[in-house]
Parts: sequence; C-alpha cells; structure tokens
Amino acid sequence: MNSNFNILQTAQESIKNQGEAILNLSNFIDSDFENSVKVIHAIKGRVIVTGIGKSAIIAKKIVATFNSTGTPSVFMHASEAIHGDLGIVQNNDIIILISKSGNTAEIKTLIPFLKETNVSLIGISSDKNSYLGLNSDFFLKSFIEKEACHNNLAPTTSTTAQLVIGDALAICLSKLNGFKKSDFAKYHPGGSLGRELHLKVKEIIIKNKKPEVNEKDNLATIINEISNKMLGATAITNNQKAIGIITDGDLRRFFSSGKDINSVSAKDFMSKTPKTINSESLASEALTIMNKNKITQLIVQDNDNYIGIIHLHNILNEGLS
Repeated sequence: MNSNFNILQTAQESIKNQGEAILNLSNFIDSDFENSVKVIHAIKGRVIVTGIGKSAIIAKKIVATFNSTGTPSVFMHASEAIHGDLGIVQNNDIIILISKSGNTAEIKTLIPFLKETNVSLIGISSDKNSYLGLNSDFFLKSFIEKEACHNNLAPTTSTTAQLVIGDALAICLSKLNGFKKSDFAKYHPGGSLGRELHLKVKEIIIKNKKPEVNEKDNLATIINEISNKMLGATAITNNQKAIGIITDGDLRRFFSSGKDINSVSAKDFMSKTPKTINSESLASEALTIMNKNKITQLIVQDNDNYIGIIHLHNILNEGLS
C-alpha cells in the first residue's frame, strides 16, 4: 500500500472532478437537445436506448428513468443488436445511442443498418466529429476533461455525464407530457416509495381505537379516554363532528396552570381549531401537515363526520419519513 496515498483526499478529488464535469454539461445544451425532446415527444414508434460496455449500463438506467416518468422505452445492447437483436427496431422508432468515443467497432457496424430503417438517431458522445457524432440526426455532447480514475481510463466521470444527459431528457419529457405525481404512483406500487404514493390515511386509522369525549365531560373522563385509546389525544365531538382536540400536552399544561381541576370540562381547554385531514388523503400528506405544524396527531374527518385520529408514530411505523 502506498504510504503517501490519502483516501479522503482522493475521494474528494473524485467528487469534485465529476461535479465540475456535470456543471459544464449545461454549456452543451443546444438546439439539438431541444429538438431531441420534441422528436421523442411526438414519436409514433418507441424509444430504444442502446450502448456497449459501461455505456450499456447507463442506457439501462436511462430506460428505467424514462419508463417511470411517462416515456415508454426499451433497452437494446449494441453488440447483441448486430447479432440478431436489431429486429427489435421498427419504422418510426427513435434510437438513442450512447458511446464515449463514438468510434467503437460495434458502433460503426450498427449505425449503417440503423440508417436503412426509418428511424431518428440521437447520439450521446463526447466527440461531435466521431463516427456517431457525424451520423446522428441529433447530437448531445457529453464531453469531459478527464475521468475521475487516476489513470484516466476507467469510465467514471464520462458515464456520470451520460446519465445526467439522459436524466435531463427524461425530466423535460415528463414536464412536457404533464406527468403528475399520481401518474408516477401508477408505476411505483412497491417498496417504501410505493407506500408513500399509495398508502391512504383510512388504511392506517382502521387499526386505531377511536378516542372521543363530549365537550361537557370532566377531566377524569378525558384522562381515561386518552389513556385507554393510546393515541396521546382525544377528539371532542358534537353530533359526530370533531369540534376540538385535547392532547396529553394540553393536559400537562393545564395541570401546571394551577387552575381548579374539579370544575373543568373539555370545552374549557380544548383546541377549538384542530388540524384535520380526509380519510382518502395519502398518509404522506398527513405527515407533511404534522411536520409543518409541529404536531403529532391529526383529526380524521370526512364531511363533518369524525372518523378517528392518526398519530405520527402510525405513519413512521409504515416506513414513511
């Protein structure tokens, strides 16, 4: 091991190298990029993203991002394409071909066959004068000064640049398509992201007890209700409508006030404008309201009908944060 090798410094240099290269990409965003977005948006066929080596891995990621943001696309490995997979390409498709040099043997073999079909070719490469650059209908420059690799060999910064260009395309297309959060949710039903986009308040509170007291109920009744329902609060209801809330914090503040505990009722120290949410709302929306207002409970109410209380811990236990 090189005794002069500084791990932290090397890591910082790598991050700085890639960060500066990414920022420099904005200088290459031109009419070809704009036209690429417009052509993809108007496509009658499919978007096919291809590459070889590390660029093929980046192509797969771009395909995944396209698909999840409303631009259906498929991956085709450049080397497999010239051994039979070229049959996937149909008239009116668009090909996005990724290559750092733009001059590999596979690229030079593949492009003439693509030109024989009625497809548009978008090239992502570092060199406009490469074979790919000269034969692309639209050229997206992903030039970098050098790789993060200390030998300037391993694809590091170059693949990061390719990925950023692909992400920029995806985001522009998503915005152009009017792709909404609800659309995004359709494609992400699983995992913690899926729960954030799909889990509703009603699916959580069904597991909770329903604490409620009348505005005339005394302190003992209030304490028992909060303790027995284990949500740290109780709603104060009138004709099935929640008109207030009392939390365990409200109880502590009342006891420390020195007021007479024997004559007090719920209406005397309840919060009369409790924060509420509809049971059909997403749990993530409930979490946002709680964080914004620095509270841990929300009244769940549908059309002036008290449904229950959702607690911050309910949401955190579902893996949302």
